[in-house]
Amino acid sequence: MMLGASKMVIAGAMVLGLAGLGGCATKKYVNEQVSVVDAHVADVSAHVADHDTKLANLDQTTREALQRAEAAGKLAEGKFDYSMVLSDDSMKFPVSKATLSPEAQARLDAFIDKLKTDNRNVYVEIQGHTDNTGSKEANYRLGEERAEAVRRYLNEHGVALNRIGTISYGPDAPVAPNTNRAGRQANRRVMLIVLS
Repeated sequence: MMLGASKMVIAGAMVLGLAGLGGCATKKYVNEQVSVVDAHVADVSAHVADHDTKLANLDQTTREALQRAEAAGKLAEGKFDYSMVLSDDSMKFPVSKATLSPEAQARLDAFIDKLKTDNRNVYVEIQGHTDNTGSKEANYRLGEERAEAVRRYLNEHGVALNRIGTISYGPDAPVAPNTNRAGRQANRRVMLIVLS
């Protein structure tokens, strides 16, 4: 009986030894896996920190842009004062061009004088319009180029850029039918809207 009990004790010790060895192998495996995961977490943390830095920089830029937009919005919230239309007969834009003629410059000089004397704190929206000849994309671009030519001229003659905005309506807001030459000519225009 004693011999049977000792065999049992030896068999139990062997089972415990094997279980202990299995436990060591499992612990080693777990440690290896944890170190791989820790390295991955450290790498992800570095990427997150880099993204946080980039977001902070973007956030600052966004805040500055928002402040500029709010300032322009406050200027534009005022009431409509008057508008001035510069159409082909006064602006004499060459077909598909955005250069200002001497006649257009003379009209703009009078407009600038009025802005400087009567309306020091106004906002000017410059709208570029075209006829419907050509593609819409080309007309939007041409309307913007014409409005930008007027904006540059105003700025070069003392009107602050933060008081001027441009927009191109291209062929979308005609004042006459585009079915004849006179109608198309009337639609090729720049409008100056003054708000206080």
